[in-house]
Amino acid sequence: MYRNGILEDEGFPVAQVSDYLADPTAVVWFDLCEPTAEDLSSISEELGLHPLAVEDAVAEHQRAKLDRYQSHIFVTSYGVKLNTDTGELETDEVDAFVTDRAVVTVRRSPGFDIDAVVRRWDDSPDLAKCGVGFLLYGLLDYVVDTHFEAVQSLDTEIETLEDQLFDDNPRDKEMQRRTFELRKSLVLLRRVVLPMREVLNSLLRRDLHVVDGEIIPYFHDVYDHVLRATEWTESLRDLVTTILETHLTLRGNRLNVIMKQVTSWAAIIAVPTAVTGFYGQNVPYPGFGKVGGLWSSLLIIIGLSVFLYVIFRRKEWL
Repeated sequence: MYRNGILEDEGFPVAQVSDYLADPTAVVWFDLCEPTAEDLSSISEELGLHPLAVEDAVAEHQRAKLDRYQSHIFVTSYGVKLNTDTGELETDEVDAFVTDRAVVTVRRSPGFDIDAVVRRWDDSPDLAKCGVGFLLYGLLDYVVDTHFEAVQSLDTEIETLEDQLFDDNPRDKEMQRRTFELRKSLVLLRRVVLPMREVLNSLLRRDLHVVDGEIIPYFHDVYDHVLRATEWTESLRDLVTTILETHLTLRGNRLNVIMKQVTSWAAIIAVPTAVTGFYGQNVPYPGFGKVGGLWSSLLIIIGLSVFLYVIFRRKEWL
């Protein structure tokens, strides 16, 4: 509980929320991690939360959004983190009920680092007087920063893939698997980042009266970060597609080179086959039954093979 921008109490039960809110100078933040239906019901009674918003807080896999109700707004967002070992994007949903003087955060798992959000609040005590706008700003700023960190990690992983494209000893199977994993993560990240533009746009509307006064420039800064993260995600998605297409093209080129080499060696091998086949006829021929016939056949085989080898080398087929 904050009073006049100063933290005065923490760790109190839900039943005490309404008592604090009786004081017009008080602002309350209440955090719930993996709450049961009874937990949400009790805080809903204290703050008069809309049943549809409470239902959305219970349901999983909601789209990042902002819903407006008569007494409060409901915000859904996702913190993200890229697992660099597997290439998978891990998401942690966090919902927020925002009234005039109270914020309730609902986390689906302990994976969402709420302590990092608290540290942001503690690092900006001069903004605490902005009330719920200050609390919501700290939450969304942390969420958007996780988007940025995930995009940066994906960018680094994709650069590693680019370096492997022209490797002398390409690991095609591993690279293909990694490419598809990163592309899947980018699609999921885009699904999380893109709706945040609408959320920030809605919050910056004057008629909501959640963001006003001194805190407005800070929300504009978060909105700018959202736009940059969105654009970066789109460009990386195009880049991954290009890498995949380039990889397939290089594989096709390598296959053509291999086929050229195999065909060239087959042509050279065909020479002794043809000559020995000719000399193996059961009819007389020049040198038949004589030692000279053996030497002449060997000279023809060696001469034609060397001749073909030189020609193929000049054409860079071997």
